[in-house]
Amino acid sequence: MKTAAADPADPDTADRPTVPPGAAHTHREIRQQPRLWAEMTARVGEERVALDAFLGPLLAEPRLRIVLTGAGTSAYAGEIARPALARATGRTVEAVATTDITADPTACFEESDRPTLLVSFARSGNSPESLAATGIADQLLAHRAHLVITCNAEGSLAALHQGRADSYVLLTPPESEDQGFAMTSSLTCMLLAALLAVGGDRVRGLDDCQAAATALLSGEVADRTAELVDRGLDRFVYVGSGALRALAGESALKLLELTGGAVTALADSSLGFRHGPKAFLTRRTAVVVYVSNDAYTRQYDVDIFRELSAALPAGHVVAVAARADGLPADRTWLVEGMADADDSALALPAVLCAQLVALNASLAQGVRPDNPFPDGEVNRVVQGVTIHPLPTS
Repeated sequence: MKTAAADPADPDTADRPTVPPGAAHTHREIRQQPRLWAEMTARVGEERVALDAFLGPLLAEPRLRIVLTGAGTSAYAGEIARPALARATGRTVEAVATTDITADPTACFEESDRPTLLVSFARSGNSPESLAATGIADQLLAHRAHLVITCNAEGSLAALHQGRADSYVLLTPPESEDQGFAMTSSLTCMLLAALLAVGGDRVRGLDDCQAAATALLSGEVADRTAELVDRGLDRFVYVGSGALRALAGESALKLLELTGGAVTALADSSLGFRHGPKAFLTRRTAVVVYVSNDAYTRQYDVDIFRELSAALPAGHVVAVAARADGLPADRTWLVEGMADADDSALALPAVLCAQLVALNASLAQGVRPDNPFPDGEVNRVVQGVTIHPLPTS
């Protein structure tokens, strides 16, 4: 099966009558991403002077620790961005989920006197842990600042930090606050915002992401994601290395979410997968290998691709790569124009492959991807969390 066709000149404009019921939001929000990235880039450009005034003194501090935080997909945004931002800034950069900060705060913020920039990713800005994490940082850290990247100008997190001298609220385009259940536009716009705001032109490949994603959505790769789902496979594995390991985690999560758990998904690193998780494989498993642009790391990704291609039925293993060298063309989903990009930037167009797989798999299972949990077992904004007071001594 295939999702609705799109005008190649405008990939987020779909032939709406062919979009199945319950998929309109998700379908649109996947395809609008290249256009929103252009808007996000322009927005950061407009705020560049203000951003530099805020971030410049922080980044000049040799002991600065940058903590990238969020929950669920927002946590993966931080993990994907971390390697590129560490290289770009020359500072210690860590990705720590808000769920970890909230549950074990003293372990996350052991060095209470170390200058820290907490970069918070939040689609709605209303998740309990997102609010708790910034409050914990305020309580435990003597020298901290906040960069809040959110899609919701009216959210609690934006309201809490707007106007504070130690905070900067960077908003993504309003359309990026996905109305569908799963984070698609919100993820990539927040990720791009962080890479642009903190890394800037020191992150390779950001200027090429929009064209790469447009080509992917309007070319054969979009059809090939549907063809993989049409094989009737009941489990998927995503693997990658470094930033692309985090992308693998987000890809597996997207498939679980949009299919309502009907399709099982697993993520691991290219090297780590052999150490036990390989037992997950059956003859009805698909594997997607994200192949790094780094010449050294790439070798391990290609090794696992070849090993699993020999072990599984023909066509069950595909590579997502910016370069086809060493990979079979018929089993490589090529992300054009990104061969020189940092892997954190490559992840921006590459994640569209996983979003399309998840959307098609959801429809194949008879699930409505805009609301895969109609009975409320899992919610768009997490519910049921009690934030316990942090001890004062």
